[in-house]
Amino acid sequence: MSQMRQRMATLVSEAGYRSDEPIVVGMRQGGTPPVLLAHGLSSTGGPVTAATLAYAASLSKQMTAACAALLAQRGVLDMESALSRWLPRLPAWAGTIRLRHLVHHTAALPADSEIDAIITGDDRTTPGIIQALARFPALDHRPGTEHVYSNAGYVCLAAVVERAADMPLPDFAQHHLFVPLAMADSRYWPGPDPTPPGAAPLARLHPAPLSLGDGGVWTTLRDLLRWGQALNADELGVSGLMQTPGRLDDGTPIDYAWGIGVRSHAGHRVYRHGGGWTGLRALHARVPDLDLSVALLAIDDHTERRVPLLDSLLDEVTGLHLPSKDGQA
Repeated sequence: MSQMRQRMATLVSEAGYRSDEPIVVGMRQGGTPPVLLAHGLSSTGGPVTAATLAYAASLSKQMTAACAALLAQRGVLDMESALSRWLPRLPAWAGTIRLRHLVHHTAALPADSEIDAIITGDDRTTPGIIQALARFPALDHRPGTEHVYSNAGYVCLAAVVERAADMPLPDFAQHHLFVPLAMADSRYWPGPDPTPPGAAPLARLHPAPLSLGDGGVWTTLRDLLRWGQALNADELGVSGLMQTPGRLDDGTPIDYAWGIGVRSHAGHRVYRHGGGWTGLRALHARVPDLDLSVALLAIDDHTERRVPLLDSLLDEVTGLHLPSKDGQA
């Protein structure tokens, strides 16, 4: 066991994870092999490894944003265009929302709890969420005036990507993200089954939602580290755009870029985001000027131990101690 792996095991233990709890943690810097630590069993009884297929939850947002960025760069998608151009069935308020508002969570859409109260049964799918949005006659605030984290905004963004690309989001991401970056295990999963074949299932009474954009990606820790490497090296050609923090309409800067939170400390810029669902906790962070990528997936976890764990891992490599924010971790 390498010295770094031993230190990683100590940090996982100090964060409160027992040796029988299923978690996989990894980091990769430059061209060196990744340092990985995994222990515990999934609910199917198999060992959790860097190749375990798991729900990425809100880590999916940066992949959805990357799809939008690729289309924007090619001139197919105008981020200043109105949401109503792409989703004409929404009420008149969609004409006041620009696509950049969706990217940066400034679209003033109804809260998740308000939308979930309308959705019937388990229909937390893309059509179900958009149909629920169509039932709101007005927005409570003017778009562009405040930053409020919104899952519905990224569901709408994904639907826009599909219309602009003229193909389903899973196909577009496969052709333009996952295959080019050799992320062989990653995919958007629209169902109808709650999990893709071979995936680690979530809590039985709380299957992952089938909406795409806000979530929808199933991936492995190995692929998440590869994703971080690719963005650090700008292999897609859109990292500069994706790493640009948003602004409110009055010019006020916010610390959220394209599907990623923006942090800085000790001269380093750090991009990080969390993902969570019942029985799943995930975190991913990148430090581009160190070519560092760090990720963790904790299965059957209902706590927030992931946040201090990721902070301590970053401290170990960079000397950083980075504050987290609700919704972004």
